[in-house]
Parts: sequence; C-alpha cells; structure tokens
Amino acid sequence: MSSLPRRLTPGDPAPWFFAPSAANPRYNFASAAGRYVLLAFLGPAGSPGAAALLAAQAEGLLDDRKATAFLLSIDPAETVTDRLPGLRVLQDRDLAVSRLYGVARPTPGAGGLRFGPTVLLLDPLLRLIAAAPAAQLPALLDLLRRLPPPELHTGQECPAPVLLLPRVLEPEFCARLIAWYQAQGGEESGFMVEREGRTVGTYDPATKRRRDCQITDPALQEGLRERLARRLAPELRKAFHFTATRIERYIVACYDGAEGGHFRAHRDNTTPGTAHRRFAVTINLNDEFEGGELWFPEFGPRRYRPPLGGACVFSCSLLHEARPVTRGLRYATLPFLYDEAAVRLREEGRKTLATGNGGFAAMPPPGARPLAAVPPTPAGEGTPPRTPA
Repeated sequence: MSSLPRRLTPGDPAPWFFAPSAANPRYNFASAAGRYVLLAFLGPAGSPGAAALLAAQAEGLLDDRKATAFLLSIDPAETVTDRLPGLRVLQDRDLAVSRLYGVARPTPGAGGLRFGPTVLLLDPLLRLIAAAPAAQLPALLDLLRRLPPPELHTGQECPAPVLLLPRVLEPEFCARLIAWYQAQGGEESGFMVEREGRTVGTYDPATKRRRDCQITDPALQEGLRERLARRLAPELRKAFHFTATRIERYIVACYDGAEGGHFRAHRDNTTPGTAHRRFAVTINLNDEFEGGELWFPEFGPRRYRPPLGGACVFSCSLLHEARPVTRGLRYATLPFLYDEAAVRLREEGRKTLATGNGGFAAMPPPGARPLAAVPPTPAGEGTPPRTPA
C-alpha cells in the first residue's frame, strides 16, 4: 500500500498545518477558517498564477471577509509578498505542506519529488470545494465570484454547534465571584503556543487583552463545581453525549471596555499542553457591558451572549473569538471540561510545558483520584466535579 497522502476530493477536510509567514514564524492555517480560502501551490517564483492572485486581490475579491488566499512559496527568490487584506505568502521551502497535500510526490525510481502546481478552493470549514492545476486558477476565481456569502455556503444560515444554558449560576453567586476578583485583583492573561515541541506561554495584547484572577477559595471552587455538575453536566451529556468528569481552571476573567478587552479567533486545544481539553465553558457573571460577544467564524456572523449566570458551552476544537468589549467591564468564569480518557493525554502534555513563562508552567497536579479522596487542588485545576447523589 502506498503511504502517499490521499488526494483530496470535494467535501474532504483540508489538513491543518503551521508555516512561516512574513508576520508570524508559525502561522496556524486552522485560524483562517470562516471564509473561502484559496491555497495556491504555484511552484517557482514568477509563475503566471501569481499575477492572477494579485489581480484578484486588487479587485477586492480577496478581502479577508468573503475570501482569502495563501501562496505556498517553495522558492527563496519569491517575488510576491503579502498583500493585505486577502493575500498572504507562506513559506514551504522544505515542501512539507506540498507533500502533506500530495502536490509534491516521489518520482518512482528516481528518488526525487515531482511537483504538480495546484490550486485548491476551500469552504469556510476548510473543506474542499474544488481543486485544479494551477493553469486553471482563473476558472477557480470565477467560481469563487459566484459563490454565496460565506455564512450561506451551506445554502442557509448554519448556527454554531454550541449549547446555550441560562440559570447555571444564580446572581448571588455571580456577585460573590466578582467580589473575589475585585478583592484580589487581576493579572494580565496570556495564551499558549507551541514552539519546537514545547508548550510556551506568551503575551500579545493585539491577540488577547484580558485580566484573570485565580479562584483559590475552596468554598468558591466547591460552589462552582457543584453547580456545573448539577446544572450543566446533564445538558452536556444530552446535547453532545459527553460525560465531563474533570475541570481545568478556576478563574474569574475581566475584559475591560476601556482597553477594548478581547481574545482574537483561536482554538483551545492546539498545543501539546492543551490537547486534553474537550469543552470550553463561558459563564457571564454580569450584564452591564456592551460588546464582548462570542463569535464562531466557521459558522457565520451570529454572535452569542449568555445572560447573567448563563453559559455558552462548545468544543475546544471550534474556532472562536471573544469580541471586543466596547463599554463597561465584562466578568466571566471560563473553565475547561474533560474526562477520564483525556487524563493521560494531559499528563503527557504537561511534560511539554516550558519553564520561565510568566507562571504558565506552574500548573498544579491534575488530581487524578476521585474527588472524595482528595481536597480541591490549590488553583483548582484537574479536580473532578462532584456528581450529586
């Protein structure tokens, strides 16, 4: 049997990858979802297809809303550079991405690689619509012009597969959590990235602007855990056939409208140290703010805003964004849920955590034993939610 990558056919999901761009040494292709995507494997610099991409960008077809394009450059002498919005150049000089997509394939008996210039058109979920030799790029651009807006690519509006639950936390308990934050204060919140196989914490206010406060009070931890077990876990089982047994992270987060608090589109499980996460939970603790809605770009423009004490629950694999808060302070608690099957994965991921990253690596033990056998861990991570009798 051949070990070559299987060529994509319409409806197949495109493989995700990382590649260097001019602005990012490790651009995450999975973050491009939410609009039509052209992937152009054109070969050596100066290929005729590059001119067609530049013309499409100039006419506004590639605007980063309806569509965006990526030129996979295999040539150090590449003459095309990023043209924003809509056209980015990713480096593929080792042909890793070209081989992943079957564009560069071994030559039988010759020991080399045969490169077949190819262009792929993907839908907002990064699934293949059409693929063609690079010489047929103008035809794919014509097809792109005829496609409906990205939010209607399924033929109708398609809501994100999320669970909205009111009445998870009562207003009095929300007020206790906010009071905890106000008494303790928040610290700048970063995010995890992978670098050379290590899970590294980093800060970038252009990507994320938020302050977090760890909930270290055992009574507050227990109160949150009990309410999730009683009011959220049964609905999660009903909607997604998933039994959550563990919680990662007890925090109160604050997005400040004065600084446009936000978290740009991301997925929550893309590093070795976060791969165990299964579902993310956003519970709004107040409602005196504007903006701050959740957005799932793969599923159109609809915004989601749980009411005070209500939760939005979704798979950590979904691309999502916390939109900027434009007025007031948005307080939320943001646990991740996982199960026993993910415990070993979390233990393996912890081995990749880099040290010296502003406290990112200072994660407490995951608490693998039943909750009845151990008290909550100091920062509340990895403790199983109690199932009520």
